[in-house]
Amino acid sequence: MSDAPASGGSNVIGGKEVAETRVVPGGPASAVRCVPLLLAVALIAGCTTGRTPRPPEVRLPQVFDAATVAGATIPLDRWWTAYDDPQLAALVDQALAKGFDTRTALARLEEARGLRSASLAQLGPQGNIEGSGEVRQTEDLGGQQGVDIPGIPSGFSLTPSGLSGTANLDFNVSYELDFLGRRGAARRTAEGDFAAARFNAEASRVAVTAEIADTLFQARALAVQLEDARATLRIQEDLLRVARIQGERGLAPTADAARVEADVAQASAQLRDLDAQLRTLRRSILLLTGNAGADLDTVPVAPVLGPIPAPPALIPGDLLVRRPDVREAEARIESAAGNLTTAELELFPRISLRPGLGLGLQRGTFESTTAFWAFGIGLSLPVLDRSRLLAELRASGARAEQAVLAYERAVQTAYSEADQALTLLEADRNRFGVLSAGEARARVAYDAAQRRYQLGIDNLTTVLDAERAWRSVRSAAAGAHAQALRRSVQTFRAFGGGWSPEPQPVRSR
Repeated sequence: MSDAPASGGSNVIGGKEVAETRVVPGGPASAVRCVPLLLAVALIAGCTTGRTPRPPEVRLPQVFDAATVAGATIPLDRWWTAYDDPQLAALVDQALAKGFDTRTALARLEEARGLRSASLAQLGPQGNIEGSGEVRQTEDLGGQQGVDIPGIPSGFSLTPSGLSGTANLDFNVSYELDFLGRRGAARRTAEGDFAAARFNAEASRVAVTAEIADTLFQARALAVQLEDARATLRIQEDLLRVARIQGERGLAPTADAARVEADVAQASAQLRDLDAQLRTLRRSILLLTGNAGADLDTVPVAPVLGPIPAPPALIPGDLLVRRPDVREAEARIESAAGNLTTAELELFPRISLRPGLGLGLQRGTFESTTAFWAFGIGLSLPVLDRSRLLAELRASGARAEQAVLAYERAVQTAYSEADQALTLLEADRNRFGVLSAGEARARVAYDAAQRRYQLGIDNLTTVLDAERAWRSVRSAAAGAHAQALRRSVQTFRAFGGGWSPEPQPVRSR
């Protein structure tokens, strides 16, 4: 800017006359010269095509294959309330508030929020204030000046002596003009990445709630089996006592007592194994709720299994909104689309405005104050690295295609898991119904044997055998009951229960 005219003046500061200089740009002519450049960029912007990923191919049936009983009143956001189980509700609340998985997911979400804010902040003007200062002591050691200047007394030194100082303060700004949509593409990428992180955190919430319920129902099933195992051991010990008495009296072979002893040992081993499994599951519940070091007694497990709720009344298309993994894959497409547009726009020029302000001070033998303002325009056009940019554009296109394929796979996986869960839930409910009927008949037989024994018609062995048969069927029915409960949890998870989605997907239209 050396060709710019300057204007000067003088001020009195601290009793001294200080020179003041202002540097101004070359006037309106410089702005006029920028008009053709701006028009050319606007023309280029009008010629851009704007690549976007291909639309995903989503084909879902109108209904699920499995016949379902609609549970229209089930709140999917808090599906565990459908079990009317206070202990389950309390454990889920603890896991969501204190569980390590949930807290880690929230920390990742905060990280994503910070990254989004940083990315969006880069879209605005960038600038900084720079300052510098210097103090210098100069001493004239004498010598020949070598030049005689008319009007200057002989021996006058042009070299200033003594203490002098300078200070400068500059404020420079750079702002890129967005004719082509770079700012919108960057915003699309940032919003897509943040949405994907949010849905990933919601997926962790869905997984935690389902895991808590599944572990609790599995523990209760073991509690029922443990209760039956204790009763079975008692029955086997009673049978062993009868067999020994009969053997001593010669009413039965001694081999019968040995056989019953083996049954007692087997029942005792099964009892210890079930007890260890139950303790392990109780510790798992404590870990899920963030209380792994607490005593096991803080998680009581009653040998009771509640009713099986009906599955949610949804259609396959609802999975596109309810499943957080599907929503995350959709957000990844948004991010990939923004990156694809950004990679394409790297082939076009960049124009930036560069205004600035400055102030300079000098103190010493010569004193002055200098202020300036400046305005510049920068142009950047890729030339030699165009082949690299084209290669990066192809890579961005491939990543966008991968994002689309991942979304299509997520949709198909969601439908498959939901349909399979409904099918298996129906089968488990039917199996539980059959075993429940068998358990009821075995109970009738056991009650009849007890009455016959009290009347002296049957002996104790017959009664114990009838009780053992009833408890065996009861244990199988309890296992089927627990399996159906766990399958219902799997169904709620397959339908994306456990979080509150927005009414509409995140994809911009």
